[in-house]
Amino acid sequence: MAAEYLESTVVFLGAAVIAVPVAQRLGLGSVLGYLLAGIAIGPWGLSLISDVEDILHFAEFGVVLLLFLIGLELNPKKLWQMRRPIIGLGGGQLGLSAAAIMLALMAFGWSWPVALMIGLGLGLSSTAIALKLIEEQGLAKTEAGQSGFAVLLFQDIAVIPILAMIPLLAGKTVSEGVSLIYVLLGIVVFLVAGHYLLRPLFRWVVMSGVRELFNVAALLLVVGIALVMDMLGLSMALGAFLAGVLLAESEYRHELEIAIEPFKGLLLGLFFIAVGMTVNLDLLWQSPWLILGAVAGLVAIKTAVLYGLAHRAEMPSKTRSQLAVVLSQGGEFAFVIFTAARAEELLSAALTEYLLVVVSLSMVTTPLLLIGQRYWYQRGFAAETPQPQTSSEIPNDKPQVIIAGFGRFGQVVGRLLFANKVPVTVLERDASQIELLRKFGYRVYYGDATQLNLLRAAGADHAQAIVICTDSPEEVVEVVELCKLYFPHLKVLARARSRVEAYQLLNIGVECFSRETFDGALDLGRQTLIALGMHPYKAQRAQAHFRKLDLTVLRDLLPQHSDDVTLASRAQEARQELEELFDAEMRSEQDRFSDWGKEEK
Repeated sequence: MAAEYLESTVVFLGAAVIAVPVAQRLGLGSVLGYLLAGIAIGPWGLSLISDVEDILHFAEFGVVLLLFLIGLELNPKKLWQMRRPIIGLGGGQLGLSAAAIMLALMAFGWSWPVALMIGLGLGLSSTAIALKLIEEQGLAKTEAGQSGFAVLLFQDIAVIPILAMIPLLAGKTVSEGVSLIYVLLGIVVFLVAGHYLLRPLFRWVVMSGVRELFNVAALLLVVGIALVMDMLGLSMALGAFLAGVLLAESEYRHELEIAIEPFKGLLLGLFFIAVGMTVNLDLLWQSPWLILGAVAGLVAIKTAVLYGLAHRAEMPSKTRSQLAVVLSQGGEFAFVIFTAARAEELLSAALTEYLLVVVSLSMVTTPLLLIGQRYWYQRGFAAETPQPQTSSEIPNDKPQVIIAGFGRFGQVVGRLLFANKVPVTVLERDASQIELLRKFGYRVYYGDATQLNLLRAAGADHAQAIVICTDSPEEVVEVVELCKLYFPHLKVLARARSRVEAYQLLNIGVECFSRETFDGALDLGRQTLIALGMHPYKAQRAQAHFRKLDLTVLRDLLPQHSDDVTLASRAQEARQELEELFDAEMRSEQDRFSDWGKEEK
């Protein structure tokens, strides 16, 4: 038995090692490489592996790990902010796609329960494939990527009521179906228990001092949640996602990402191979035009629905195309839904097998459609976009300073440091910016500074300082928190776009920051005073004094920053106080003009 498992493992790993690099070299992407590897070694290829169904069930755990990691990136506040695209875009996509497929089937004489079940099953997209392609194409931070994730999240949630509908559509009574109240109660209990138990669990593990035990605990958490949710008749992937959301604001978030990431990548690869193995080539040879026509119809309907919804949401043309293609395939949950419908005798065995082939082949079309878009647009999604660099790709120059973000603000900082021979590593994720800067000799590396592994690879362990110049306040805070937790020796300096961001930085312990709007406006005010006839020294002293007073008021307001009403009231008092102090100082200095050029003690 052990030898058989080893042989199967060798077959899987060998197929991946051969097929994926070849697909990458041909520009097909890793997902299509895995799918083709599965087709090759499956029962209808070389027949090297035959137990497809069990392997597919095991490999689905890769999707569970993927949803857990996504949940870690979304705290409850961010999730609430996404409610409109989740409900509007996600609900619209599934509802319209299912309705269109259902009506098309009913036009050919299918009964409405069967047509509805097929429409709902085919209306779901593949979370694993879509998110993998979003990552490969560098779309994670774009509108297309975020909208795509919102749609996928709604679909994962919708799996629960769809499964609950199957017994009812099959003619069973309500008591034989899954109780919606029971489902909701299970989710509430899970959320409450997770809120109070997860952090103490990891705190207890960390206190043991055994580092590998943290990895064991992370896997135990995800596997345990998947098991409990499966016992409750709920989606394992949704349970893992909710657990990730509960831990999104914990101090263990980044360590959990590092612990789970390798297992997620391995199992997702196995999942894609298993999906490829389900493609029944015999059925395809028997009815090629019928199956290919169904695949083309499915992809066309979902693409049209998504493009229309994105157009209604006033997304740019290229974003609409990206979103529509990335989510145009059938999903892995269709395997679950159609199998359950077959068990309830809603679908026949022959029809179920036919539908699974259609879903599997539709997954193969997505990477191919992306390749077509790459040639359709002058610049593809990622063909000219440098990929995030790994630890081995970033040279270890032992920099004194790391600059995160090299836009107009970061360039000024960088030029000053370069001019003074300070070793610098620059992290930037704007592809067009990177190519431009490299033309002028800057050493800029593509990467997201909010990734812990990338910071380590860039030399954060031995650098002296990090200057955070990104234009997103949320990213600035996230990088600061990472540095405080994992690189406490680093001197952290940051960009604050306004007074609000300055408060945020002060609250998390950053004393060195630059308020770009304030500094620029203050300097322009000094020049205005000079233009009006004020002596340059006097204008400079006025500028310095105003800066000092404003910083004092800034720190004075800090304890009340969380109270918006009090802050607004206090800010009005502070402005009046500032005006009075400044006016008094100016009148006092009027009598001592000769002292303006002296150094302040």
